[in-house]
Amino acid sequence: MYVLTFVLWLILNARLTWEVAGMGLVLTALFGVFFGCFLDYRPRNELRAWRRFFLMLGYVGLLIREVIKSNLAMIDIVWDKSVPVAPTLITFDVPLQTRFCRMLLANSITLTPGTITVSVDGSRFTVHCLSRSMIEGIESGGIARLLGKMEAV
Repeated sequence: MYVLTFVLWLILNARLTWEVAGMGLVLTALFGVFFGCFLDYRPRNELRAWRRFFLMLGYVGLLIREVIKSNLAMIDIVWDKSVPVAPTLITFDVPLQTRFCRMLLANSITLTPGTITVSVDGSRFTVHCLSRSMIEGIESGGIARLLGKMEAV
C-alpha cells in the first residue's frame, strides 16, 4: 500500500523533482501511520485481500456460467411445455462459517433463474426451485467450494 500511495502521489503531481519525491515519502509515511492506528491496517491484511481478489474473480466467472446454464434451462421450460415443472422447497446445510460467504451463496442462488433463497438460518438454507434438477449439487458444487476457499484465506 505504501508503494501504491507514493506512486499515486507522483502521478497526481505530474512531475518528478526532489521536493515532490521527498514530500511524497513524508506524506506516505504519515498516511501509513494513520491507516495503522485508526483504520486497523496491517500489511498481512493486504496480502489476504489480494488472494481473495483472485478467488473473487473465479467466483464471478463461475456465477456467470451458472446464470447462463440456468437461463438455458428456463428457456427449455418456457418453450417446451412437455418439460416437467415441479416446484419444491429444499432445505440443506452448507459448511460456510462467515456471514459474508453465506450471503454470497444465498444471493448467487437467487440470481440464477428458477431458484430463490427463501431463508438462511445459520448454515441451513431453504431454497425454492422450479425443479429438483436446478438445485442439484449446490451444497457441494463449485460456488460453495470456492466460497469455502475464500473463508480459508
